[in-house]
Amino acid sequence: MKKIRMGMVGGGRGAFIGGVHRMAAALDGKIELVCGAFSSDPQKSKLSAEDLGIHPDRSYGSYEEMIEAENRLPANERMELVSIVTPNHLHYGPAKMALENGFHVICDKPLSFDMEQARSLQKIVEQSGLIFALTHNYTGYPMVKQARVMIKNGSFGKIRKVVVEYPQGWLSTLLEAGDQKQAAWRTDPEKSGIAGAMGDIGTHAENLAEYITGLKIDSLCADISTLVEGRRLDDDGNVLLRFDNGARGILYASQISAGEENNLNIRVYGEKGGLEWRQMEPNTLLVKWLDQPSQVYRTGGANVCPEAAAHTRIPAGHPEGYLEAFANIYRNVAHCITARNEGSTPDPLYTDFPGVEDGVRGMQFIYKVIESGKAAEKWIKF
Repeated sequence: MKKIRMGMVGGGRGAFIGGVHRMAAALDGKIELVCGAFSSDPQKSKLSAEDLGIHPDRSYGSYEEMIEAENRLPANERMELVSIVTPNHLHYGPAKMALENGFHVICDKPLSFDMEQARSLQKIVEQSGLIFALTHNYTGYPMVKQARVMIKNGSFGKIRKVVVEYPQGWLSTLLEAGDQKQAAWRTDPEKSGIAGAMGDIGTHAENLAEYITGLKIDSLCADISTLVEGRRLDDDGNVLLRFDNGARGILYASQISAGEENNLNIRVYGEKGGLEWRQMEPNTLLVKWLDQPSQVYRTGGANVCPEAAAHTRIPAGHPEGYLEAFANIYRNVAHCITARNEGSTPDPLYTDFPGVEDGVRGMQFIYKVIESGKAAEKWIKF
């Protein structure tokens, strides 16, 4: 299989998530980084390109320059896919231009800066017919896929209760007052949007709950707080959820839970039993039954479903984690682009990745949570 040629917007020197995306894209050998506009500072972009071994001719000072220049190259040389790894307020512009010029897109979450941009992107994706993926990377874990399939197959009967949590502790102090770049933009309403913790990690919790259960949030009631004095956006929130099948849920997202790292976890309960999965121990899925002993499913185990097996790279007992889950999104996108290039139909096992619809629901979640957090009448229809 020929490698998919990729360009990147953002992710230059000093960036965190750009390196994660590059490692994920490279892991399976199906994608090659060929160009980039790695910084809004043209000189920094060129230096970043040197670091990554990108030819100087394909190091660009802006995403506009990159898309225009790449479009002029022969079809067998130009990039095919654009990876967008910028802060939230810089997602829409490059995504829109890339799609309008015929390039597939992988974009970091949340989808956009505001709801208007999200709706606009959804229309552009639909009109273009191109592939658009959003890196809700936790959906890439094999045991998350195992959980999704078991619920979809009715193993637990009707789902009644969903509890999802994403506590972090890294913003327990006013870190943005110093030189911490990540803290600065993530707590800046001009770059992050209307939400802080709820936009940054609350959307991951929302997406995981809907992905695993197959349910949609119907309404919510939120208590949103900014607990560090001087901070401009929320850093903690508790949300009551009602799902479209009548199930009830609780979502907790916090960046001031001191001592926590990235402790995303979910528990789902149905009529016959339930399950529990934790990102800090991602290779284990605990399944609990009403009338029989609990079971433990493990990544790479003999008893997992085809969907989980297809997203597992190494034998059981050799832990897979965050980068592999992230890479599953890139690999699946590469499969789909290759199939399209060859005029074939991709294997359904590899068409599972978050898309623009997930991004729109994530933005809707942000807006409804903030609306409810400010409202006297707390229950807000989703």
